[in-house]
Parts: sequence; structure tokens; C-alpha cells
Amino acid sequence: MPEKAKATIEAGKAVLGIEFGSTRIKAVLIDEENRPIAQGSHEWENKFLNGFWTYSLEEIWFGVQDCYRDLRNNVLEKYGVEIHNLAAIGISAMMHGYMAFDDNGEILTHFRTWRNTNTGEAAAILSELFNYNIPLRWSISHLYQAILNGEEHVAKVAFLTTLAGYIHWQLTGEKVIGIGDGSGMIPVDPATKNYDKTMVKKFDDLVAHKGFKWTLEDILPKILVAGENAGTLTPEGAHKLDISGNLKPGIPVCPPEGDAGTGMVATNAVKQRTGNVSAGTSSFSMIVLEGELSKPYEMIDMVTTPDGSLVAMVHCNNCTSDLNAWVGLFREYTELMGHPVDMNEIFGKLYTNALNGDPDCGGLMSYNYFSGEPITGLNEGRPLFVRSVGNRFNLANFMRANINAAVACLKLGNDILFNEEKIKVDRITGHGGLFKTPGVGQRILAAALNSPISVMETAGEGGAWGMALLAGYLVNNKNERNLADYLEMEVFAGNTGTSIDPTEEDVAGFNAYIENYKACLPIEKAAVAHKK
Repeated sequence: MPEKAKATIEAGKAVLGIEFGSTRIKAVLIDEENRPIAQGSHEWENKFLNGFWTYSLEEIWFGVQDCYRDLRNNVLEKYGVEIHNLAAIGISAMMHGYMAFDDNGEILTHFRTWRNTNTGEAAAILSELFNYNIPLRWSISHLYQAILNGEEHVAKVAFLTTLAGYIHWQLTGEKVIGIGDGSGMIPVDPATKNYDKTMVKKFDDLVAHKGFKWTLEDILPKILVAGENAGTLTPEGAHKLDISGNLKPGIPVCPPEGDAGTGMVATNAVKQRTGNVSAGTSSFSMIVLEGELSKPYEMIDMVTTPDGSLVAMVHCNNCTSDLNAWVGLFREYTELMGHPVDMNEIFGKLYTNALNGDPDCGGLMSYNYFSGEPITGLNEGRPLFVRSVGNRFNLANFMRANINAAVACLKLGNDILFNEEKIKVDRITGHGGLFKTPGVGQRILAAALNSPISVMETAGEGGAWGMALLAGYLVNNKNERNLADYLEMEVFAGNTGTSIDPTEEDVAGFNAYIENYKACLPIEKAAVAHKK
């Protein structure tokens, strides 16, 4: 296996996927059988500057260069060779947000990430105008809010894109975007595989009185679907990625995608009646639909798979950050007692012990809101743990309440899909940090959604691996299969992972927890109002 991987790298047949997550940039190199053979990473954090959650361009480029350097070192250590050429590259990043550039390619204002919730006025107006749910984090919401705020930079916009679209542009010179990521800029029409023309015209008419020199079509990136040519790595792009100068230009680069799309690919969930849940810093579920929903819902975003199928997305701004903070506190305690332990061991023991708790968490309640949570109508968040004197306060219930909180908002949105819209799903697959401890997050999510949940051995590889698969689809799809069949037959070969069914007791317990969760929301709202 090492010799085969070495030969693949030396022959320039390996495929690279890079994903910009909220807390980590990750690179995964795969072989011709789609197996990961090397990886690199870079840890980073967003900053709150001038009222916006953001990453600077300097942080973005230092991060991806450090990530690629880490990948090179991993290849050198494992195989003793240098990366000179690749079969293909794919770039993915956290979806949506706002990156606006002028005619000279200079950024006009701070990159505004998905985490910003200041766009409520714009999102409400656009949702009514389009008769379509427009979330706070979508690019069109950010653009219109900037217009409503009278921000001077808007008149100078020549190009508007997402983080993935920006990196791709800098590496290839091509102003394009994958349809999944593009569907989070402004809605797309699944029939035409392009931006919805009616909505584009409505927006242009809405802002026509401003006299901008641009129309929406002028400034948006071109939509591409999975498998389409999206350009090649330029000499400048090669140096931006690999500052050592070893990587050669001319490598094909597939359409850039958002992390939701790569999550669908990594879990083999791009076929209709399949779905996945990604649970990390934020969480979201993606259910691939057989047709349109009966009406718009504020909790449900309509996006697409990387090949253009309609998807109902429930996106939650908060997931494991508060859980991680509590586990960090327990690590401090063990160190204080003179017993340092591995973080993976602490996570494993605390998560596993949570299953010994009461199905309703003994009445304990947690809100994991590091930032605002649109699902529950909060523009800001305060991490909060709540209990009454009569609650059963023990470690198992405490941990179970916090794990429940990580998927509580997902349940609120998906209850609409399953209970009101009667959506049918054959398989839901989980991936992300919540599922690293076998069986725990999986079992609690099964209870929350009242649905079997599968987890694959490859789930831990995450979106960077999913992006590498999309890049591989560009150059390795010799049988010219559609994306769903390519994944089913050539990548996963029928593997659907290990499934856990919900139990009646767990479902009843989570339902009791969620009713308490909804009843206690005024406490969270009061904390936001009074705690600065």
C-alpha cells in the first residue's frame, strides 16, 4: 500500500481536496481508488471586527499555505517523495457569506462569514419579494443589507463570491462557482441549473433606483455543475498554494463547492430520498427531495446537490463548540488532580457515559449558542446551562443534555419536513466531530429525528475528502456516470455504513427534552438581552 501510494504521487495521479472549515483548513490527498493517502491541516479562528465575524485575506492565504505545507511534510514523511503534479484539485469552504471585489480585484470590505446574523431586515424583505425563504447568511442577504445600510462600497462592486469561489478564482483566474455553493448566493432553478432568472430580475428592479453601474448577473460567478471544466491551476495560483515552488501549473480544478455539498458527497447522499447530517462547529441536515415543498418555511433553506438536485437544508449556527468547552473544563480538572489524560479519551468516556443518563436528561437543559441562532429567532447567543432544584443533576444527564443541545435545532427544522411535509427518506448518514465517539452522537441523533442514522468509517475524513471525490469525478469518471451513480458504484461500492435505529424510549425522552427546550427559550432570550 505505501509503495502503491508513493507511485501514484510520483506519477501525478493523486487528487487533492481542500476545505476551509470554521476552525480548521484541511487537505486530503486521495489515490486512484479514492482512498485517503495523506493529509494536512491548519487551525484557525474567526474574529469579530467592526461588527462582523471575519477572517482576513492574510489569514486565509497563510492558512491554506500552512495547510498545504503540512500536507507536503506528511507525504515526505510517509513516502519520501515531493508533490510535483496532481490529477486534479478541488476547493471547498464554509458556505455563503459575502466577499465583494472592485474592478481591480481588491476586496471592498471585510469578508463576512456565514456566522453573521445582522441581515434580518434584508432577508425578510427578500423572502417576501421572492416568496422563497432567504436565510440571513446568504450572499444576497448580505448584499441587500449593505445597500439598506447605505454602505459606500456597494457602488464599486464588480464581483461577488463566496470563500470557495474566491480561492478558486485566485488559483485559476476563473470566476465560477459550483451549483451547490451558488444556490446559497441567490436561489437557483433546478430546471435550468442556473440562478433563478425571475428572482434576479426582481432584485435588479428592487435596487434600480440606486443607479448602480452593475446588475446582479454582472457580478455573480458563473454556475457550474459537478464534472464540468472549471479551469486549471495557473503559475500564480500554483505559487499561492505551494510557496515551495514544487507544484506545477496546468492541473485541472473542479467547480468550487460549499461544505454542505462536500458533506453530501462524503456521505454518499446526493441521490433523491437520501440525506446527511454534518455536525461540527455548526450543524446542518441535507435531505435530497423528489420535488418542491408545498410552501416556503423560515427554518428550511432550499439549496442543491453539486449536480443540481433540490435539497431541503436545515442549518444551525451552533453545534459542538459549547460541548468542546465543557470537555476542556473536565480536562483542566483532571490535570489539576495530577492525572493528565488524552483529549480523545476524555471525549470518549464522557460521551459514552452520557448514554447512562435519563432519556429526558433528568430535566437538565443546555443552550449551546456561541452565536445567534436563526432557527429559534436569536440574532445573538449566550451559552447557557439551566436546571431546577428537583432535576436529576449528575454527570451522565449533564453530558446527555449538552449532546442533545447540539442537535436540538436540527430537530426543530426536520420535524417540519417529516411531520408536515411527509418527506420520505431511505437513508440518513451522519458525519463530523459529533460522531467520532462510536454510537453516541449517532444514537442521540436517531432519537432526535426518529430515523435510523448511518455512520461510515470514512465519516471522519469529512468535507476535504468529499471535495477530493468531486475533483476525482472531474477526471476519473471514465464510465460517464452521473454523480449519484459514480459515488454509489465507484466510490462506496454499496457500503452504507453502520446504522442505529431509534428506540421508543429514546424518542420519547428527546421529545420531552425538546418541549422543555422550547419552553425555556425565554431564559436564553433574557440572557441575550441582559448579559453583555
